[in-house]
Amino acid sequence: MMKNQKETEMLNRMSKDPGNWHGPFYFNRKDPRLIVPKFNPALGQTFNFASPYAYITLAGIILIVVVFRLLGK
Repeated sequence: MMKNQKETEMLNRMSKDPGNWHGPFYFNRKDPRLIVPKFNPALGQTFNFASPYAYITLAGIILIVVVFRLLGK
């Protein structure tokens, strides 16, 4: 589903709001996105740590790395 222009602009404003950033971490319960552009978009993207899916995804990535490290020994 494509977002309309107003929704896209609103989401972009949210990710540029310094109040939603706690150090290098983005935390905004009103933002439905799991992955958002960093405050400086040239630096890439980050997780929205207000979303429980961010923690599930990180745990999954860590689990995969640990399993492959253990299998490689």
